[in-house]
Amino acid sequence: MSEGDLLARMQAELAEIEKTRMPFGRYGPANYPNGVPIFDLPAEYLSYFAKVGWPKSRLGELLRIVYQMKVDGADCAFDLMRKRAGGRTLLRKSARPVNIRFER
Repeated sequence: MSEGDLLARMQAELAEIEKTRMPFGRYGPANYPNGVPIFDLPAEYLSYFAKVGWPKSRLGELLRIVYQMKVDGADCAFDLMRKRAGGRTLLRKSARPVNIRFER
């Protein structure tokens, strides 16, 4: 495979990662409208699949790529995708407001 072919394949995979959302599970449509973009899934969640096995589909291949990039410290490669999507997906429920009073 030539360098140009590899670059084109990587660009195609990143474009596919950008448009793919988690279709099931904790980060799927049952809990988040349309599911969470797979590039915003926590590495800890992806490590579960690394232990028990990846889905046997294109989704599994893409999740494996995202996981490897996160483990290798290349999560910043997804920053442009996040920017185009309107920011990082909030994965935690908002905490109750904290009112701290300091007395004098």
